[in-house]
Amino acid sequence: MCGRMMATKAATARASGRSGVRIARLKLAHFRSYSRLDLDVGAEERRPVLLVGPNGAGKTNLLEALSFLAPGRGLRGARLEEVTKIGATAPWAVHAETVVDGLPLAVGTGLAVGPPSRAAADDEAGGPRRVVRIAGDGRAGPQALARHVPLLWLTPAMDGLFLDGAGARRRFFDRIALTLHPDHGRHLSAFESAMRERNRLLADRGTAADPAWLGALEGRMAEQAVAIAAARRETVAHLDAATGGLGTDPAFPGATVAVTGWLEEMLAASSALGTEEAYCARLAAERARDAAAGRTGTGPHRSDFVVCHRDKEMPAALCSSGEQKALLIGLVLAHAELVGTLGSRPPMLLLDEVAAHLDADRLAALLSHVAALESQVWMSGTDADLFRAQGVAMRAFGVADGRVEPLDI
Repeated sequence: MCGRMMATKAATARASGRSGVRIARLKLAHFRSYSRLDLDVGAEERRPVLLVGPNGAGKTNLLEALSFLAPGRGLRGARLEEVTKIGATAPWAVHAETVVDGLPLAVGTGLAVGPPSRAAADDEAGGPRRVVRIAGDGRAGPQALARHVPLLWLTPAMDGLFLDGAGARRRFFDRIALTLHPDHGRHLSAFESAMRERNRLLADRGTAADPAWLGALEGRMAEQAVAIAAARRETVAHLDAATGGLGTDPAFPGATVAVTGWLEEMLAASSALGTEEAYCARLAAERARDAAAGRTGTGPHRSDFVVCHRDKEMPAALCSSGEQKALLIGLVLAHAELVGTLGSRPPMLLLDEVAAHLDADRLAALLSHVAALESQVWMSGTDADLFRAQGVAMRAFGVADGRVEPLDI
């Protein structure tokens, strides 16, 4: 799909009142390299935002701060206590004045001080926790963020996504699913919590553990697991169709996408209730094996996602590094466009060092696409001239020596 067609679709969506998510102002305290930052982007700003500066200037730190406006550990996967600026005597905090579908919404999060409430619990059980405030309401937990500020990101570390283990792909596609199914993160957390409890019980008591207790835990796991598998299958079906449409842009090859796993395969052949019952039975049958292994061997935590180059009918892992990057960007762009057509809120995109492995034509195509998306796109790079040469209007900031200042592009 060419940039002109995308721009027309975005303009139509905005005229109908759906304008996605934008950051009007970002404030940081004690976050990574920033003691304090107050960045005024502009309440009416719709252009992509570009952060330009040398390596180590703090560009990725800014994008990471934005990524904490979503559930989870942010784009670096950092532990909460690792994010606080070294030497700071107060915890880190991120506050954003956002514009959501044309209306202002204040969103903030940070490391909790003092005993946390249940609502303030982080995605991880135990350890440091973070608080979340949405429109001044501090009762919401991190999972509530997905309903207001859907986010997707690409970082240089993700360039090897198709070569990495299945866990990295699950995290990537689960974040995509989260923008279509805001409760997906809650189901993942609930499943993992029940699974950890079952694993501890089997480790302590083995097959001598109370079968009623194990059965109750396995019932909780099965209920959440089926919801997870259903969301993944639906997301992949939509995404597989959407990437075929984006494949008409030669810069970003079309992809076929599939999710593989015991639960997903069962759900394709049976009802949700039948799959839930079958998973309960399998967990019960595998108690001895799981007790010996010290982990649960079957479940949504073992599923994988398979991506192939559509035209070449080639697994993404066998494509060149440039093709892999183009496939990855194409998936994100296709999804960002898809979400709006399904009636959900299009996600903001955070693209760190996005020009790496992209030739000039692909970079030009990328900027054409992101300029037409409904939600805001934040990008980072080291060479302002590389972006300036594309002739795409952007809101740019120079990042250097702990300062973030407007930059002409």
